[in-house]
Amino acid sequence: MTAPMILQPPQPANASVIWLHGLGADRYDFLPVAEALQERLPSTRFVLPQAPTRPVTINGGWSMPSWYDILAMSPARAIDQAQLEESAQQVIELIETELADGIEPARIVLAGFSQGGAVVLHTAFLRYAEALGGVLALSTYAPTFGDDMPLTDTKRQLPVLCLHGRFDDVVTPDMGRAAFDRLQAQSVPVQWRDYPMAHEVIPEEIRDIGEWLSQRLAA
Repeated sequence: MTAPMILQPPQPANASVIWLHGLGADRYDFLPVAEALQERLPSTRFVLPQAPTRPVTINGGWSMPSWYDILAMSPARAIDQAQLEESAQQVIELIETELADGIEPARIVLAGFSQGGAVVLHTAFLRYAEALGGVLALSTYAPTFGDDMPLTDTKRQLPVLCLHGRFDDVVTPDMGRAAFDRLQAQSVPVQWRDYPMAHEVIPEEIRDIGEWLSQRLAA
């Protein structure tokens, strides 16, 4: 496993954001975003892990950084579940590293873009048992969420911010809304914000993320 990119804060770390990139990208993809956010969160460490390189079926079998193989685009993305579980375990190990370094669970946020967002949603709600500080779900979906997924009281208190482009033709807005709707139906404190963008990240969105993170992590 490739070591994650660690952006250490200028002040002693008392919070952490573990941020997963999307399909075909790498651990440096969100480094500029992390650097911008750290300006207002000077005691927050950003952990940017790297997905393994493997063949991706929907992309003609070409190998690229991928948290899991996507076998078909429909129905609702057929995925390699075992690989998703492996990636979730990688995130859990990163959480445990932060805990061992003295970061409180309530001050650890999971964030992910596109495929990375699917991994953090799965990890936070269906794999990791303890409370965390929140989840940022950027331009993503939740292939493992079901209408009847059981959530503990701890999970129902986990704040989530879903952010999506209104013109996204890679992960369409209805896929993101489906994840939002399932969380909202379980009384999870989830927010939805959409933007005039495609499958990307824009400054307005980063400002909103900065405000949301500051409410939870600013010391």
